[in-house]
Amino acid sequence: MITPKIDPQTDLVLDRTVDVPRELVWRAWTEPKHLMPWFCPLPWKTVDCAIDLRPGGAFMTHMQGPNGESMKDTGCYLEVVPHERLTWTGALGPDFRPKAGVELAFTAVLTFEKTARGTRYLVQALHPNAAQKVAHEKMGFAEGWGAALDQLVKYVKAL
Repeated sequence: MITPKIDPQTDLVLDRTVDVPRELVWRAWTEPKHLMPWFCPLPWKTVDCAIDLRPGGAFMTHMQGPNGESMKDTGCYLEVVPHERLTWTGALGPDFRPKAGVELAFTAVLTFEKTARGTRYLVQALHPNAAQKVAHEKMGFAEGWGAALDQLVKYVKAL
């Protein structure tokens, strides 16, 4: 498993240690019934999710906003290393098929490292260019992914 080298011009990072076991973090990311309660920052909600957990498999989420907004997207898993790493992209659809008209194309590399305190949770959002990185940053990458992680931790502690 090779961790991608971060390019500060094009990539965003969230790196935190959380006090929950890595196995529960994995389940929260890989089982739709456990992903839907926490995946997007409130007041948005994930109302549907499908996971085909294999390289080339689909990762689909449907989110709804408080004013009726709807965002549905399907990406593709690139790497699945149980309990350690998930890599997916919205630039490709299932079976590595390129998608047309993708507004925000990035690859997410999620690494879950077991620690004495729980889990080191590392997200690397890799963008094709600086403009895409800035757009994702302005959309609230740090706040949104951070809030979702807080929701994940609260959710798995209640399991």
